[in-house]
Amino acid sequence: MLRTPSLTFVDRFWQIAALLIAALVLLPVGAIIYIAFSPSADIWGQLLRTVLPGSVRTTLLLMLGVGFITTVIGVGTAWLVTMCNFPGRKIMDWALLVPLAVPTYIVAFAYIEVLDYTGPVQSTIRSIFGFQTSREYWFPEIRSLGGAIFVMGVVLYPYVYLTTRASFLIQSASTLDVSRTLGATPYGLFFRIALPLARPAVAIGVSLALMECLNDIGAVTFFGVRTLTFSVYDVWLNRSNLGGAAQLALAMLAMVLLLLWLERLGRRKQRFDSSSGSKQRAPTRFDLKGTRAGFALVLCLLPILFGFFLPGVMLADRASRRLEALFSEGFLVTIWNSFSLAAAAALITVAISVALAYALRLNSRGPLKAAVRLASIGYAIPGTVLAIGILIPLANFDNFLDARMEAWFGIKTGLLLLGSGTGLVYAYVVRFLAVSYGQVEGGFGKISPHFDMAARTLGRDTGQTLTQIHLPILKPVLLSAALLSFVDCMKELPATILLRPFNFETLATTVFEAASREAFEEAALPSLAIVLVGLIPVIYLARSSASSFRTKQSKRQSMSAA
Repeated sequence: MLRTPSLTFVDRFWQIAALLIAALVLLPVGAIIYIAFSPSADIWGQLLRTVLPGSVRTTLLLMLGVGFITTVIGVGTAWLVTMCNFPGRKIMDWALLVPLAVPTYIVAFAYIEVLDYTGPVQSTIRSIFGFQTSREYWFPEIRSLGGAIFVMGVVLYPYVYLTTRASFLIQSASTLDVSRTLGATPYGLFFRIALPLARPAVAIGVSLALMECLNDIGAVTFFGVRTLTFSVYDVWLNRSNLGGAAQLALAMLAMVLLLLWLERLGRRKQRFDSSSGSKQRAPTRFDLKGTRAGFALVLCLLPILFGFFLPGVMLADRASRRLEALFSEGFLVTIWNSFSLAAAAALITVAISVALAYALRLNSRGPLKAAVRLASIGYAIPGTVLAIGILIPLANFDNFLDARMEAWFGIKTGLLLLGSGTGLVYAYVVRFLAVSYGQVEGGFGKISPHFDMAARTLGRDTGQTLTQIHLPILKPVLLSAALLSFVDCMKELPATILLRPFNFETLATTVFEAASREAFEEAALPSLAIVLVGLIPVIYLARSSASSFRTKQSKRQSMSAA
């Protein structure tokens, strides 16, 4: 913490700025609460009797299923690549991350295209065995709750894999070696030692996966699963009842808060000292041979196959049939819309993250710390909920401005903010600020306070210290934060569908609209573009994770040798 009497005014300025940012982040939540408790028509009783029970039940079943699959796959594969030696382990270490590049709604429509009644799999079965209708044979129904659970599970497990793998890597090798000396089998070592130590990391990963599950609208729509997110969308647009949608959105917020509480409960009193001073080293891996090695490789390959490779092959095949659309004016405009909105949101998000992190560096006491925490909760708010909360304040402001401009100057401005895409950028910034802020805060934490002291000694004020000292050092971190925010904005579907200007298409909305009409070949090319863009941060994440661990290991070895 850096405080001197000369920073009093600056501290006050940063506090006010952070409070304003937190207010802008919380504005959608406040708007939802206001709309929910003052609807134009009181249909809460009807929703409580008809829509809400089924939606809550379906949402809970979906989350339970996805939570189970992501936990089993994420924890199991993290243990195999961390604690076992088998052929292909190094490749599996980073390849298990690639499903993160594919949004759930794209994988959903890929599996529907392949496994539905008119798809190639069932068509081949009918042609081989001479079946005429689906009643003559049994085939699992992909458009179902089970199909949604499977698809989301094989796409979202990397959240659990990442956090659990990191936990296994930092666990003390001495603790695990002592357990082996005392006769612990590999299974006993996993269930009695390593897994309990990794429980907080597992809880974090599962909570992130379930937040993405709760936010999804594309996959559940394709599968015909009526979750709370789908019900909010349906009540708002199809039934034209914003108040009812806001009331359902409040129910979603309650589920998100419950999820966050359960995540914190899972981490409460779960702090372990996994270090052993300078002698900490990587855990000794089990050498798997023969059948066991092959079994481990297959277990790691299966989630990659189902979560990335099969959908990717289908997309590439369908996109190759529509290559003439690659340079069409409509597709190029769609790409420009997606890139421009995502780039603008990413730059604003990183700038706000720098402001918040630097404010905390100058003064981490008082209301500033609470304001920064509040400003980072947007990631937990589903995009559908954000859209409702943003639409009303911005629409009211647009109407007010239009009325004033017409009265004063005779000019009609129309929907200036919503019509220009500003509302969409606002939603992106609120939703993904936490992603960027986490990166930037970690970068500031690695810069020694002595740099600030030296800069003040040389006559630099806080603004000059930030621009001349910190920002040049933070360039890699800022690039990473901007990249992650950019790709998240590119993939975001719920908020984009609900807040986009009229006749304004992005890659995500093009996929959704085409898949909704079952025009799968039309959706393949924009889907493939999103996947290719999504691979960039995954590759970056895999490389940075591997290099970071190698650096730590070399430092530990050097310190041990010394």
